[in-house]
Amino acid sequence: MTATERRKEAAGRVRAAEDAVARLRAGLAGVGVKLPSLRIDPVSCAGNEPTPLVDLGRCSLETAMRLSAQLEAAAAHDS
Repeated sequence: MTATERRKEAAGRVRAAEDAVARLRAGLAGVGVKLPSLRIDPVSCAGNEPTPLVDLGRCSLETAMRLSAQLEAAAAHDS
């Protein structure tokens, strides 16, 4: 694999992570939950072959409780 191909592949992984963050943000917003620190972990994108990680970040107790309530409601709906 050439250096150019590796750069394109790495850029694709970062774009996929950006898309995942956007989809997660939209999905959470759809159920009234906002994770203010939701982002791609910048350190995981460093280097020649990044492996991006999604950082869910920190949130308030209120946000954590809303997220828990949504997850519990979804689990109850699925069973």
